[in-house]
Amino acid sequence: MIPKYLTEEELRALFSAIKSARDRAIFTVAFWRGLRASEVGLLQLADVRLKVGRIYVRRLKGSRSGEHLLSDEELRALRAWSRVRGYDPGPLFPSRRRRGISRYQLDRLMKRYGAAAGLAPEKQHFHVLKHSLGTYLMGRPESDIRRVQDWLGHANIQNTTIYAQITSAQRDEFARKVFGRR
Repeated sequence: MIPKYLTEEELRALFSAIKSARDRAIFTVAFWRGLRASEVGLLQLADVRLKVGRIYVRRLKGSRSGEHLLSDEELRALRAWSRVRGYDPGPLFPSRRRRGISRYQLDRLMKRYGAAAGLAPEKQHFHVLKHSLGTYLMGRPESDIRRVQDWLGHANIQNTTIYAQITSAQRDEFARKVFGRR
């Protein structure tokens, strides 16, 4: 089964719909780190080192945790959110009860922003961000399956191969257009 993922155009529309500093930081980090909703809730302020541009990610489901370099987009979003959130220890994205944001709340946010961005209903689930990153990375010329496996924290490379299948389908579609076939 090929997972649902967002195209680059759909990602731009999604991020354009997000105005809140907190939500922009959540979605930016979730996308670029390929996080599951539950993993977003695990992030702590202490996991983020803005001065050196790094973040520690705790992965679930047997995936590999580790420290990663932050993208410029993540740094901008996290700095903006830090000015609002403050620097008290605790969850990076706290709930009203001061626990990490729940996956249910993240799913609600994805449905709200996905609808505002005009995404198809089947793409309005939080895990589509992880699938979108895997697809994006596999489509990069400098990527190979082992690098994508490491980036996504997959312990088993078979979990990464699904993104190679997507890019093969995209390659076939492109070839059909080039060759003028249907």
